[in-house]
Amino acid sequence: MVRVTAPAQLTVRDVTVRFAGLTALDGVSFTVEPGSVHAVIGPNGAGKSTTFNVLSGVCRAASGSVRLGGTELTGLAPHRIAALGVARTFQNLALPPYATVADTLMLGRHRLTRAGFLAAGLRLPSAAREARAHRERVREIAEFIGLEGELDRPASALPYGQQKLVELGRALCTEPQVLLLDEPVAGMTADERRRTAAVVAGVRDGLGISIVLVEHDMGVVMRLADAVTVLDFGRGIADGSPAEVQNDPAVVQAYLGAPQ
Repeated sequence: MVRVTAPAQLTVRDVTVRFAGLTALDGVSFTVEPGSVHAVIGPNGAGKSTTFNVLSGVCRAASGSVRLGGTELTGLAPHRIAALGVARTFQNLALPPYATVADTLMLGRHRLTRAGFLAAGLRLPSAAREARAHRERVREIAEFIGLEGELDRPASALPYGQQKLVELGRALCTEPQVLLLDEPVAGMTADERRRTAAVVAGVRDGLGISIVLVEHDMGVVMRLADAVTVLDFGRGIADGSPAEVQNDPAVVQAYLGAPQ
């Protein structure tokens, strides 16, 4: 796999989100440094999912700003944010029921396809070359995440941990600058968690992609994250390195529990 161009800094500033009078996020700010893993943690209802929905354009902020480098993302539609290089996985799997792993990963190449419907239908040389390049990239990504031997199998027939890797691979196929991972190891066995955490670390270290991580497994968070933002009742209560956050009294009281 070829290392991607260094991503831009993702900056979240004073983002507030309200739903029918309920404040889901209240002035949340954090910065995701290029090529880092930035975890967003907190108890249930803290605002983590709302944060992801704002970053991916599913939810519109009442105020505040989200910028990727010099580009304002606030208020853009999800497909426009995706086109600018922000990809997302979801906690709940949403894989096509009968598609192969190769076909599922190929869905991630859609936004990068330049050949039109007519060119593809007529099998023009330019469209054929582009299709071959996409298939080669899919093979590279499958090898990178350890699924090169599964490309012809139905994605939905794989074990749960591998299905989650397929979803991650589909996001990687969009060639993102920023990858939003929503509980990537939830529901996995210990072995699946170790394997997935190693893939996530490889995405950062080998591809240079910035990662925003929401995850309840604090062991995984503390091993992977370069920086951590902690939310509680929609407000940011701590921001810093894993060691700093783990020992912050406000975080201990709100979420982590007493240090061991």
